[in-house]
Amino acid sequence: MTVLASDGAALAVRATRSRDPDIVATIGGTPLVALDRLFPPARFQVYAKCERFNPGGSIKDRAAKSMIEHAIRAGKLVPGVSTVVESSSGNLGIALAQLCNFYRLNLICVIDPRTTPQNAAIMRAYGARVEVVDRDPATGEYLPARIERVRSLLESVPDAYWPNQYANEHNSRAHHHTMREIHEALPGGPDHLFLAAGTTGTLRGCAEYIRDHGLATNVVAVDAAGSVIFGPPEPWELTHRRTIPGHGAAVVPPLLRPGLADRIVKVTDFDCVRGCRQLLAQESILAGGSSGAVVAALQAAASWIEPGATCVAVLPDGGDRYLDTVYSDSWVEERFKDFPPPDRTGLDPTGLDPTRLDPTCSDTTRSDTTDHERSES
Repeated sequence: MTVLASDGAALAVRATRSRDPDIVATIGGTPLVALDRLFPPARFQVYAKCERFNPGGSIKDRAAKSMIEHAIRAGKLVPGVSTVVESSSGNLGIALAQLCNFYRLNLICVIDPRTTPQNAAIMRAYGARVEVVDRDPATGEYLPARIERVRSLLESVPDAYWPNQYANEHNSRAHHHTMREIHEALPGGPDHLFLAAGTTGTLRGCAEYIRDHGLATNVVAVDAAGSVIFGPPEPWELTHRRTIPGHGAAVVPPLLRPGLADRIVKVTDFDCVRGCRQLLAQESILAGGSSGAVVAALQAAASWIEPGATCVAVLPDGGDRYLDTVYSDSWVEERFKDFPPPDRTGLDPTGLDPTRLDPTCSDTTRSDTTDHERSES
């Protein structure tokens, strides 16, 4: 718009809006990117939902926003007074740190040694207090020890509040919108949705949206070898110790419900590394460890995905926080002596050469009520 000054000269005036968007308002609306090089569309079409474009760098921004804003509205959190206490392996801690800094809330994040130094540093940069715990002596796992420390802090810290991402339904409700974005981009919905399972918030939220809107989308949950989310580990998994965070769990998350996943695919750390590096080599996408898990699951599923199908792979985060692990040759060589170098020749664009697939990749179908009920025992 233009106004005239007292001397008659024209002045440009910036159009005003009732409220400019803040950083929290930019959460969501992440792009769908075609993965035509890694998965040639002549066979079936694959799109990646790239959650790294959230302001905190991961899909956990959605859950953090949903849980924190609901707690503020409900009076459970008071800006300038309350302290949020939560357990995280990395991404949720960063998402909460950003939200708590924005809403003037204190944050204590309980992590374990698998959390990268960079992730811990980002949390501290936002003002969070970070506590590191070791393995639980009884189970040898980190998650029970993190939860125990959270419970202890709730008793000792004044005005403390635990969002509890593992049981908070506002975690899963955030992903009704995630699936809505996918549905709006692909009318009718994709034929197959691949996503990593940890707290199962993404799984439950997307599956509920699919059910409520009558979509025919097949949901494939990608879990870590050794995880107990969908039942006791198979014998081949017992010697596998997870070092890449972001998917899998040592306890069954309270958010899990029977029948959310049509298929369950378990992958190893080796699969995650291979998937990440193939995604980088073929698509120039630097993605995180659980994104590599989803890519590996899609590669393993190529034998049963019908020709012409449309698939969506939810990539939870970017790879810039995994430079010292997944993308470090020395780290990889130390853990996987026979790991092949990334294929940059274009001779194997799908990574489906059986000689390069990890034989421990397990594709388990959960297709009836009995199996679903057994997975929660």
